[in-house]
Order: sequence, then structure tokens, then C-alpha cells
Amino acid sequence: MKTLSKLTIIATVLLFVSCKQNPAQAPEHLAMVEKHKEMETSHEAMAKEHSTMKDGHQEMIAAHKTIENDSIHVITEKKHMALLGKHGKLIEAHKALIEKHAALETKHASGEITLEQMTSEHASMEEEHNNMEKEHEQIAAEHKQITEEDQKMIIEDQEKATEENSDQ
Repeated sequence: MKTLSKLTIIATVLLFVSCKQNPAQAPEHLAMVEKHKEMETSHEAMAKEHSTMKDGHQEMIAAHKTIENDSIHVITEKKHMALLGKHGKLIEAHKALIEKHAALETKHASGEITLEQMTSEHASMEEEHNNMEKEHEQIAAEHKQITEEDQKMIIEDQEKATEENSDQ
């Protein structure tokens, strides 16, 4: 009878251990993996826009070379360059966040951290990601404003130069 009781206990423990859910299959973990994919997609879009901004900066500098007395444009270039620097730092911080998020996924999948720890850290990272997206949107809006103002000034300078040439 003792042997049967011991075997029953051992079988129950083995059954409990073998039925333990794989952390990587938990619905919360799978949702986090999906959010990570969204973060990566968002990052790719930010990085692509940053590349476009840098290309636009080079075009701005080239356009300014054709303008005489371009001191106002130099100020615009400096504002634009500072904005690019700020955006570059944001891109790097976002990349680090994605790497941190990937490490969180790995830790949870391996059972190194609990579901509660994963959920808490993920919520914090998701909030940080959302803040970074908002900052990116602000920078993109400021970039658009600077670019539009610069284009307007270039057109005005060209019109002024055309008028001066026609008066002569």
C-alpha cells in the first residue's frame, strides 16, 4: 500500500510538471511577440524617414550654394542639422529599446522571469515606445516646417534675383 501511495504521488508530481505550460506559448507572451513585430516595423519606418531627412539636408545645402547672401539659409541649415541629430539619437534609443524588448522575450520564453515580471516590464517598454513614437512625430512635423520654410525662402530669393536681372 505504501508503494502504491508513493507511486501515485510520484505520478501526480510528474503529471503536474509535464503539464506545466511553456511560457513561450502563453497568450501574453504571444501578444508581446506581436507587439515586438510592430515595434520593429515602426523602427524601420523611423529609420527610413531619418534617411530621407538626411538626403533632404544634402539637397538643402546644395540648393543654398546657388544663393548669394545665404546667411538666413545657413541658420536654417543649422536648425535642420540639430533636428537631424536629435532624430538620430531617438533612432538609436529606439533601437536599444527593441533589443531590450527582444531580451525580455528570450528571458520569459526560457522561464528566467515570471509572467508577472514580463508583463510589467513589457508595459513599461510599450509606454517608452509610445513616447518615442510621439517624439518622432513631433520631429517629423518640425522637419516638415523647416523644409517648407526653406523652400519658400529659396523661391523668394529666386524671384528676387530674377527681378534684379530684369531691371538691369
